[in-house]
Amino acid sequence: MADFNHYTVMKQEAVDALECQSGKVYVDCTLGGGGHSELILERISPDGKLYAFDIDDEAIDFASQRLSKYNNLTIIKDSYTNIKSALKTYGVEKITGGVLLDLGASYHQLTKQERGFSFSKEAPLDMRFNMSADFTAYDVVNNYKEDELVKIFSEYGEERFSKRIAKSIVEKRKLTPIKTTTELAQLIVDCTPRIKTNIHPATRVFQAIRIEVNNELKNVKKVLSDVLDLLEYGAIISVISFHSLEDRIVKRFFKYEAQKCRCNEMICKCEPPRIELVNRKPIVASDAEVKENPPSRSAKLRVVRYIKQN
Repeated sequence: MADFNHYTVMKQEAVDALECQSGKVYVDCTLGGGGHSELILERISPDGKLYAFDIDDEAIDFASQRLSKYNNLTIIKDSYTNIKSALKTYGVEKITGGVLLDLGASYHQLTKQERGFSFSKEAPLDMRFNMSADFTAYDVVNNYKEDELVKIFSEYGEERFSKRIAKSIVEKRKLTPIKTTTELAQLIVDCTPRIKTNIHPATRVFQAIRIEVNNELKNVKKVLSDVLDLLEYGAIISVISFHSLEDRIVKRFFKYEAQKCRCNEMICKCEPPRIELVNRKPIVASDAEVKENPPSRSAKLRVVRYIKQN
């Protein structure tokens, strides 16, 4: 797995936030290349336990080799959306230490040509995190109705030319299916006005399709809700997001759950909040990290602590 490209974003900050302690149970919901997991394991060994989730076989193979010396690690090939049932299978009722989520696609997924995430590399329209799944970017581009395409381009990509791009896709596929990343990218370039910007015209549409293929935003909402049901008093959630849509979901969820009153009634009948905000403003990558890995500039880290007495 020497060709597995991996960079661990905000490794120190995200793991520091967990306040790792030996003897406690931790979960890395997004194993990836194993960078965060490795640092967690260093800090919780020998008596702590880490459960790490991923659905990408290439990531699991790489991380398994990287972390092979740790016997207190359990790698679970499953989506973090199944965290409750998966942990129950391993006899874990409560997460006593904390949970880390590094959301979005990994550097390896985005840069490996045949995975179809990049508009600059010729590849089939794929974009699956889970290569065992049947649904791909090809299905979105060639089977979605025009208004459905407009919706996901607008909502998930915040693309200002959503209608124009969707119309062009529908017209093109009437003649022949759109099969490759570069074919789709060129169609987007051809049908949108030239604007002075450093962002490629296909960037937002590719992001939107990737989110749709992998149910990314829906999955974030579900896992945050499920995780709260699993936490022990004092456990911490550390979440890294990479675009405004994800961060907005995380921010609003944490803010709501941390409020003393969530009913807005004259006489509040709400249960006490389950979490408290550790940082009200997101932590961002250091200048040194951004210089070393430019994509880190969009990362935001939000941290909360579970405060409900179980």
